[in-house]
Amino acid sequence: MSRRPFIAGNWKMNLDLASARALIADIRARIAGQPPIDIAVCPPSIYFFPTAKALADSPIAMGAQNCHHEKAAFTGEVSPAMVRRRAASMSSLAIERRHTIGPKDAAGHVHGESDEMVALKVRAVLDAGLVPIVCVGETLDERDANKTEAVLTRQIHGSLAGLDSAAAAQLVVAYEPVWAIGTGRNATPQQAQDAHAHIRNVLAEKFGRSIADGIRIQYGGSVKPDNALTLLSCPDVDGALVGGASLKAGDFVAIIEAGIKAKS
Repeated sequence: MSRRPFIAGNWKMNLDLASARALIADIRARIAGQPPIDIAVCPPSIYFFPTAKALADSPIAMGAQNCHHEKAAFTGEVSPAMVRRRAASMSSLAIERRHTIGPKDAAGHVHGESDEMVALKVRAVLDAGLVPIVCVGETLDERDANKTEAVLTRQIHGSLAGLDSAAAAQLVVAYEPVWAIGTGRNATPQQAQDAHAHIRNVLAEKFGRSIADGIRIQYGGSVKPDNALTLLSCPDVDGALVGGASLKAGDFVAIIEAGIKAKS
């Protein structure tokens, strides 16, 4: 099955407003017409409105980095409905929040957002008419212990609990090995393909092969122009969730071009 490639940039906590506007203008200047690929940027929520305005009439969509599953009453949070009203089309439920948000135990391990919390967010995002980018991935300790597939299986089943096949067909999944986020290390093409193929097989067991074959699975973790083509050429890698490289227009557009070339 042919899946339209999808490149998304996650800005995290970077950029001020002037820099964000300049980055968007530079990206737009480098992209001609309507490319055969889906593109999105995910700014901090404080920049939703100016980013949406700067992206108007462009082939670039806007996504949120996170949201809360409730509709109101939680100080400092952003609801899916608020995201939707700011012309965003998707919400990224990022893997690092499982390991960086929350208290540490005596051994120094962070007990962050659980699969159950992610599942609540996935349903809320879908109910708001947005596309959830559901991130899964293992830590370095888990990979070294040969637990990658077990971790991915658990995260997929937990994060997508309660969804039927029709809802699952609207998802994007991102494989983000935690050990490759912001470290300069990335999975080899074979490691990425093996993980993506496993994710697709778990999705097939849960929702049926035809649904799984239509779900796009992005790779995220130190994606750069010099490794993008080999990663995106893997048969089950349908795009990239880009961190640091999305903050430089030239690098981000080079990754977009790699995605087009890999799938052409």
